[in-house]
Amino acid sequence: MHARELLQRFGYRPKKRLGQNFLTDSNAAARIAQLVVDSGQARVLEIGAGTGSLTHALLEAHASVTALELDENMMRILRSRDDLAGATLVQADAMTYDYAGFAAGEPWTVAGNLPYHIATALVLQLIEMHDGPQTLVVMMQKDVVDRLRAKPGTRAYGSLSVAVQYAMSVERAFTLSPRAFYPQPKVDSSVVLLQRRDRPGVTVVDEARFWQVVRGAFAYRRKTLANSLSLAMHIERAAVTDALRKLDYDTEIRGEQLAIGDFAKIADALPAG
Repeated sequence: MHARELLQRFGYRPKKRLGQNFLTDSNAAARIAQLVVDSGQARVLEIGAGTGSLTHALLEAHASVTALELDENMMRILRSRDDLAGATLVQADAMTYDYAGFAAGEPWTVAGNLPYHIATALVLQLIEMHDGPQTLVVMMQKDVVDRLRAKPGTRAYGSLSVAVQYAMSVERAFTLSPRAFYPQPKVDSSVVLLQRRDRPGVTVVDEARFWQVVRGAFAYRRKTLANSLSLAMHIERAAVTDALRKLDYDTEIRGEQLAIGDFAKIADALPAG
């Protein structure tokens, strides 16, 4: 049943504060479910089940589904649907849920139409956690997905791009217009497929130092890399430029011009801050 009809039946309205834009395109839900099953992990944690469009599609694709939903009103709708009886429904906040308890050391996949206001933080949390999901098939704001998959030298490229690509391969599956949702958001949305790498995208000597350099490189985007790292990491600019020269980098290079491997080299070459 269409999300609008389900909401009207129960007398509920979408809550803007929870970022509720419900997927109404059943074909899109089926495509997401197929991507999940094709990933090879049938044990699925759905985040933000809403009125159950994707939950239904996942069950139809024979996935083992645990569906999280924060809103008590949506939980009533989900529990009322006989076609969702095969799913385990859990009322929980996705930002504080016990993912480690769910994982229990076994492979698992995340799926969901993520609320825009928590999507980036949640994806980073899932990527960085111990025993995190092997695969994420999630709907996010299109411009955020642009940032996840961005290449060096592009406007969308930043520390988020590096953080995600360090741990995951990134593929945009497809994009949907606002018409695929109720109520309609003001922007397009993309489904992104994130799959955990067997090993990180680059080998680093000191991972903490590597991330200091990555964050520092983008802390002052209008400045050169040398200036940005000097300010962010409290290192003398001359020491940074000296390290760059030894690595044959232009001392006027900017952080957005560097690939993941470049950040690793620079992190290894910089003096302690």
